[in-house]
Amino acid sequence: MATSASSKLNKVVKRQYLDLPQGVRVQAMYIWVDGSGEGLRCKTRTLDSEPKSVQDLPEWNFDGSSTYQSEGSNSDMFLVPAAMFRDPFRKDPNKLVLCEVLKYNRQAAESNLRGSCRRVMSRVASEQPWFGMEQEYTLLGTDGHPFGWPSNGFPGPQGPYYCGVGADKAYGRDIVEAHYRACLYAEVQICGTNAEVMPAQWEFQVGPCQGIDMGDHLWVARFILHRVCEDFGVVVSFDPKPISGNWNGAGCHTNFSTKDMRQEGGLKVIEDAIELLAKRHRYHICAYDPKGGLDNARRLTGQHETSNIDQFSAGVANRGASIRIPRAVGQDKKGYFEDRRPAANCDPYSVTEALVRTCLLKEEGEEPVDYS
Repeated sequence: MATSASSKLNKVVKRQYLDLPQGVRVQAMYIWVDGSGEGLRCKTRTLDSEPKSVQDLPEWNFDGSSTYQSEGSNSDMFLVPAAMFRDPFRKDPNKLVLCEVLKYNRQAAESNLRGSCRRVMSRVASEQPWFGMEQEYTLLGTDGHPFGWPSNGFPGPQGPYYCGVGADKAYGRDIVEAHYRACLYAEVQICGTNAEVMPAQWEFQVGPCQGIDMGDHLWVARFILHRVCEDFGVVVSFDPKPISGNWNGAGCHTNFSTKDMRQEGGLKVIEDAIELLAKRHRYHICAYDPKGGLDNARRLTGQHETSNIDQFSAGVANRGASIRIPRAVGQDKKGYFEDRRPAANCDPYSVTEALVRTCLLKEEGEEPVDYS
């Protein structure tokens, strides 16, 4: 199994330096989404004192020509702090700072979907939109081979791996546990984790989060996972179908509710929202992966617990539907629904904005999608 050079470095030696007192100054790691819409970048600056809120953080800049976000002749991009978390790698008082990216003219970069999402969420704040996202991912060696899989061949068929226990069923639990604890330290709203159906595939859940917080917390949870994997010398993939054939893909199932859905009689509000979603299926497919449906087309085949990308469907406790109403929600007549279409590599700002636009703002019409 190929491993990264980082994994071979002596972490005990590193620890003695990180244990040195740092005085009153603070390290702030600025994080942003690059031009691919999937990759994360980061760099660190020193602050004279510990920031108490995002408003205490200065703007910064970076070379957008090296992140697929600008031309070399006009490469400076602005980093505008948007959300702040505790740093689980350097520990208190150091910070992780999630940023929006602005171009030279102070307009949002094409890959910065947070600004639009933030404006939409502000319009529906009184509806109290809650989200919970179930992030599936696959652990790989640096050679791209699934972690723990035989070097020449495949593991046994799917069946024993989902929520499995044992060295022959759970591949990479050390990484999962490290990530979970790091998220708790960072005060990310992580709420659970489990092994998934394909070996070396796992899931963590973030939520419930209201409005813009959903995207902020999921992106930071992803960043922390990348950093934990870096320390272990493995790679995390959010590819929606990392292994072709009779293996489950990876999604980011999104649970959604509003104040009215959570109150008595909320099931009718959920059913009305599903009717609206049915009319905008292609618009949502376009919004649910960075390539406008192309990545998800490999996953949403109607097999392996997915719906067909060309057809909208809904049902109670149906994991083969576009929208699943949990059994308990059907019984209680209130609660939430699960949109099972978003791909593992979706932008959570795009997904949550699309749900609000369709279900709450009741926008009409669809954008044509060619995902062939």
